[in-house]
Amino acid sequence: MPITTNAKRPLLVLVGPTAVGKTKLSLQLAKHVNAEIISGDSMQVYRKMDIGTAKLPASEQEGIVHHMMDIHEPDEPFSVAEFQERCSVLIEEICDRGSIPFIVGGTGLYVESVCYGFEFSEEGSDEAFRSEMAEYASKHGNEALHAKLNEVDPESAARLHPNDVRRIIRALEIYHLTGSKMSDQLAGQKREPKYDLFMIGLTMDRQLLYKRIEDRIDLMLEEGLVQEVQHLLDLGYTRQMTSMQGLGYKEIAAYLEGEMSYEAAVSLLKRDTRRFAKRQLSWFRHMKDIQWLDVTDSSKYEQQLLEICELTAGKFR
Repeated sequence: MPITTNAKRPLLVLVGPTAVGKTKLSLQLAKHVNAEIISGDSMQVYRKMDIGTAKLPASEQEGIVHHMMDIHEPDEPFSVAEFQERCSVLIEEICDRGSIPFIVGGTGLYVESVCYGFEFSEEGSDEAFRSEMAEYASKHGNEALHAKLNEVDPESAARLHPNDVRRIIRALEIYHLTGSKMSDQLAGQKREPKYDLFMIGLTMDRQLLYKRIEDRIDLMLEEGLVQEVQHLLDLGYTRQMTSMQGLGYKEIAAYLEGEMSYEAAVSLLKRDTRRFAKRQLSWFRHMKDIQWLDVTDSSKYEQQLLEICELTAGKFR
């Protein structure tokens, strides 16, 4: 039966750092409460990019409907505003089918923008400025461009990785066009839930998480990450594209194009992924509505799963 009360639409959310175990829990929870999963990962939207994004193959989705995966080619633009807009439509459609919409992922801004209905103003664009900044990065390096942002908007600089050139340029462009900082715009967003939210955050011992990250990367390499990146390069997708700036793609592409050894690329990938997980946790920690669950002790998993299922079912019954 459609979920069509006058109250807010229900929205179940599961967040946490990469490799913490969101996928396994999401499948079990989705079955228990009759949910459809919406990927909250900004990289899983790209086709042909499966191994490096840890995209769950259809054969392993256990009959659970998944959305927001494989909706763009790697050379097509994708933004938080588009993610928010698509999710808003999906949430309505899923509720009308009598199911629970369930966002699962680790891209903090994307998930938060949906949960709280962030408003993204149209500041316009300045293509000449963008080209100038891209050329500056190409000539002086990504770190130098990142330093430029740090001068005018240190909060955004702290949030963005130096290799996230597209978003760094956008943050600089917003400051260039409006004189205000992107971080101030985010801070000024109302954080009142747009939906009837139930948000779960997974965390675990830091050293165990780092071990899981390194093991996952080793598995990705065994499964053919190098070949996946080579195939993308062969198809003409360049390292300057946003999709190819993702973790796993930029490091392996640098190796394939002779800029570093295989060992150095893998070491860099593991280091950058550990740092990324730390930034993810920092982002989610400031979201007040999350109920945190420490999954360090695997012997408690079944009991924790049962408790979460009961809480979720009670929330949305």
